[in-house]
Amino acid sequence: MPLLISSQDSSLFIPYIFPTATPDEPHCQIPSFSRLPAHIVHVEEMEKDDALMLIKVRSIRMWDWGKSPEPKWRIVVRADSASLALPASASLSLSATFGFLSISPDTQNPTISFHFSLPLPLFFSALLPKKVKSRAMGSSFITSLVLLISVFTLADCGSVGVNYGRIANNLPSATKVVELLKSHGLNRVKVYDTDPAVLHALSGSGIKVTVDLPNEQLFAAAKSTSFANSWVERNVAAYYPHTEIEAIAVGNEVFVDPHNTTKFLVPAMKNIHEALVKFNLHSDIKVSSPIALSALQNSYPSSAGSFRPELIEPVFKPMLDFLRQTGSFLMVNAYPFFAYESNTDVISLDYALFRENPGVVDPGNGLRYFSLFDAQIDAVFAAMSALKYDDIKLVVTETGWPSKGDENENGASIENAAAYNGNLVRRILTGGGTPLRPKADLTVYLFALFNENKKFGPTSERNYGLFYPNEEKVYDIPFTLEGVKNYRDKRSPVAGNQQGAAAPVNGGGGSVSKSTTGNTWCVANGEAGKAKLQAALDYACGEGGADCHSIQPGATCYDPNTIQAHASFAFNSYYQKKGRQMGTCYFGGAAYVVTQPPSSY
Repeated sequence: MPLLISSQDSSLFIPYIFPTATPDEPHCQIPSFSRLPAHIVHVEEMEKDDALMLIKVRSIRMWDWGKSPEPKWRIVVRADSASLALPASASLSLSATFGFLSISPDTQNPTISFHFSLPLPLFFSALLPKKVKSRAMGSSFITSLVLLISVFTLADCGSVGVNYGRIANNLPSATKVVELLKSHGLNRVKVYDTDPAVLHALSGSGIKVTVDLPNEQLFAAAKSTSFANSWVERNVAAYYPHTEIEAIAVGNEVFVDPHNTTKFLVPAMKNIHEALVKFNLHSDIKVSSPIALSALQNSYPSSAGSFRPELIEPVFKPMLDFLRQTGSFLMVNAYPFFAYESNTDVISLDYALFRENPGVVDPGNGLRYFSLFDAQIDAVFAAMSALKYDDIKLVVTETGWPSKGDENENGASIENAAAYNGNLVRRILTGGGTPLRPKADLTVYLFALFNENKKFGPTSERNYGLFYPNEEKVYDIPFTLEGVKNYRDKRSPVAGNQQGAAAPVNGGGGSVSKSTTGNTWCVANGEAGKAKLQAALDYACGEGGADCHSIQPGATCYDPNTIQAHASFAFNSYYQKKGRQMGTCYFGGAAYVVTQPPSSY
């Protein structure tokens, strides 16, 4: 069903045919005007507002839309946050350059919304009656006025970056890696340190960079402003702006770090930000910290998303306050793979891989979800909303799917990895947010650039790469809007487990961090102290209902007779009994998830 935009005066601009947007399949890319990009972003239902422009535009014509031969369009023109109120009798023609379109495909009351977002002047010729008022500018316009609208905000359809990990001994040089990124159109990269060779190689590349202050340096950054100042001076200010550092990740998945660094997180973030202020970089470089989904107490249904209660007052509220005050965003690591491979009986592969599926209706808000990724992200949005932080944006700093795994790692395959990452790239670059936040165009960082042969853990840990170390693609997927046009998810006749329902179990929003899999156990955190371990052990064996018979005197698992050993047994019994759900291996910080049997700890 093509949409033809033309002009009454053919000398103004040439007709173009665009793909139309549908509610379930929004399109972002359309052919360009004079080699300048123009896009249709996500479907956007516009509320009726008589103060907005409700006009019939003769220069826009449409065919094959519903049964009506001449459907009436409501046109809403926006420039940044401005809205121009124009009467129904006005005619409007656009020059060859304009911003973004979003279409509400309602045959009774269809809407086109123009979003001016290109960094170029935009001209409108409008035949208007006298004293047509602009709501945004508070001024009047006269007949035959030419409007010049300058662009203030670049609003795109989402962005895709990649995590550049280097736990390997066979990777190409940083210089070659930068060329690889550029050759595939990847213009955002996240690294896990501030290696000088990498930051020098990225200098002048035009690639935006997120650097990391490691967990082991949180204590020093939190306790010493001089350390924070020195770290920023040495690792950020020394490279910026030639190396386009745009964000600092302070720590990584701190809440699942067994070294109890959580209490240092927010103070470290604040000191790093103050150091940026000292070097006058705070307006250009954001400070945040990636959280794993195990920071959520509830993730299913998405509308019930909530943070772990013991983290809310000491960590999340001050951290979200900090993000709000500094104009930053929350970093989230989300892995639908973990939820799927642990629950193949209840989560369909199609739902996990962004393929066609009937969807899942959230009983809390009535929204229908067609991907586990969206459900996971909305659980985080809901958790923020529950604390009244709806205004804070979100960046997905890690997500991916392994191309190879151990025998018990269900779903780990090249085909599934290609489907997940390829469909995710298309999903992000073609615009639109999540069901809960439809206007939240996301930035997503794929994990990871290379297969890394020195990583510990199951086979999957070494096989998340988009590329082999020889720079060959592990599978062929696009990374740019241009590449997405011709991308097709190539699925085999028999593709994995299709038996499960398209609904995640409670906690199915991803209950473990990226370093763990479905074959996981819960063990005691020896650094929690004997008193905390004993209290948690008593709960697990009592009210928690764990099977603790084997650790009674004389039983098979009584030895070694230590609180930590007994607690590990009880915690794991409880964790497995609860189906490895999110939050069932925490016990107030007395436990954490591991990927090796408890006997190893």
